Formats: sequence, C-alpha cells, structure tokens
Amino acid sequence: MFKMISSPHTHSGKLTARIMLWVIIAMIPAIIAQIYYFGFGVLIQAALAVGLALTLEFIVTLLRHKPKLFYIADFSVILTALILAVAIPPYAPYWVILIGTFCAVIFAKHVYGGLGQNLFNPAMVGYVILLISFPLQMTTWLPPVQLLNEPPTFADAYALIFTGFSTDGFSLHQLTAAIDGITQATPLDAVKTGIKSGAALSDIAHSPIFGSLLPFGAIAEGQGWAQVNAFFLLGGLFLIWKKIIHWQIPVAFLAVIFLFGFVQNLLAFAPNPLWHWFSGATMFGAFFIATDPVTASITPKGKLIFGALVGILVCLIRFYGGYPDGVAFAVLLGNICVPLIDYYTRPRVSGHFKKGGK
Repeated sequence: MFKMISSPHTHSGKLTARIMLWVIIAMIPAIIAQIYYFGFGVLIQAALAVGLALTLEFIVTLLRHKPKLFYIADFSVILTALILAVAIPPYAPYWVILIGTFCAVIFAKHVYGGLGQNLFNPAMVGYVILLISFPLQMTTWLPPVQLLNEPPTFADAYALIFTGFSTDGFSLHQLTAAIDGITQATPLDAVKTGIKSGAALSDIAHSPIFGSLLPFGAIAEGQGWAQVNAFFLLGGLFLIWKKIIHWQIPVAFLAVIFLFGFVQNLLAFAPNPLWHWFSGATMFGAFFIATDPVTASITPKGKLIFGALVGILVCLIRFYGGYPDGVAFAVLLGNICVPLIDYYTRPRVSGHFKKGGK
C-alpha cells in the first residue's frame, strides 16, 4: 500500500527557519562593524531585544495553545528583535528597546495571527512607535567611538543604557561635549539641517563625524555610517546569491534613490547621489527591511513597483519631510499598497487570456 500525502510533492528546502537564519548570518558583519564604530551598546540592545522577544513569543504561543518550540525555532522573532536593536541608537535607555520589542512582537505580529499573517513589517512598526513617542531618546546618537577622548567600555555601555551615565558619571551629552561640531546628530541629519540653514556643504563636511573613505562628491560620507552600510550591502548581495531574497526590490529601491539624488545634485547644492546610498539606513532598508517576504510584494513586477515606491517615499521624506531618514515610514506606507500592487501585477495563468483577448 502506498502512503498518501497531499501536494506539493516537491520542496525547495527553503524552510522558514533556514531563511531567517541566513538573513541573521548576513547581518552579522554589519553588526560587528556597528559595534566597532559605535560601541558595545548595540550588543546590549540586541541581547535585551532578543531575550524579551523570545519570552513574548513563548507566552503568546502558550496562551494560543500553539506548539511553543515550533514557533520559537523558526528564528523569525529573533530576526525582528535584531533588526529593531540595530535600528535604534546604541545607548538609548533600556526601556526604549523593551517597549519597541513588545510593540513589534505583540501589536505588529501576533495581533494579526502570527508570522505570515501580519500586514506590516513588525520591526518597523516598533521603530516608528518609538520614534514618534520618544523622539529625544531615538535621535540621541553617539558619534563614532574613535572620536571620543574616552571611548565607552562594555561596563560604560551597560551603565549608560540602564542608568543614563557612564561608570565615570558622564552622560551621553557630556561624552560628546569635547568634540567640536558634534551635536549628537547623524551625518544625514547634519547635512539636511545645514542645507536648510543655508550652510555650504564644504563647511558642513568639516565636522569630525564626516570621514574620507571614498570621494563621494561635494561632501565626504559619514564616518562609521558608510562602513556599516557597505557591510549591509555585502550581506544583501550574499542573500541574493543564496536566493534568499530577490534582486527586484533592492535594485528598484537603490535606483530610485540614486536618480532622486542625482536630480537634486543637479538642481540644488545637494550631496552626490552615492552619498545617499551610504548614509542612514539605505542599504539596511534595501536588503533587510523592504525585502520582508511576508509584507512585501510577491509578484516579479510587483517587487519592482514596491521597491520603487519605497525608494520614492524615502527620498520625499529625506528631501522634504521633517525626518532626516524615512526608511521605516516608507516601508510601512509601502506595505499598505502591497495588496493593490499584487492584484494588478499577477502573472497570467497558463491557458487563460486577458479580458478581451484571444
């Protein structure tokens, strides 16, 4: 007697856990670079986020009478926690990452029924809630530790996150007070604010937070930020090579940002378009956030439209909005449009004709 099983009878082997694990592995070089340039706070934030995320996942699956180990072992909640931990300032208070993780796991994921049923990217929901609710904590970035007279140790990072002061009693503001031109703003924010105030890019570039790794045109890239973006780019290319993500969304996303940056560079005194690629969360958003398989478009044409739409929204927010970067808002707004995009970009089924066709 033959064993009867339901379709599909062939499997690609791309289990959810395996996909999530590859994405986590691809993020590791960028996380290491972020630790090198911005200190151990990233590591502590990641530990807090992952610990709470696993705890919440266990509690929710227990309440919903679901197989606990099965859902925890798919690594999806760990990936969500890591993305959120990397996105927030490394030395934000501990309660910031805890609130963001709770919102991401509960409100953005399990309220909709769990993985595969959520409408919005969970990590970006948590990030946006934090950014709107706690703007001061979410915009207080420490410059690269190489610029500090006394780079914070692991003990300092732990003390800053849990008490607001280093082991020597210095606050984040005091740690940067000795650095000329540092106001705890990111390079992207510094350029946007400087241009609006009428300052020349050459003058803005004199700030120590701008490095000179590559000649990106009128202004050098942000020190530390460009290197982290470069590692996210390498990780994203690795994911495309492994066929974990498709090329359409990142390519459309980056192409639109380059085009907008190029036009702005021609019409106004704006940085070289390549500068926008390696500033803020551009590469992180292109390869690790916008490509979320649950909340992004799933059709080939739809992926291109979705990536371009998110790229346009990022540029509009960067150039004309009130926030220096807009990846989180752009991705969530793009998620809203996914059902419509997929509906009008569905491939024609073999044997069927278009309406009115033969």
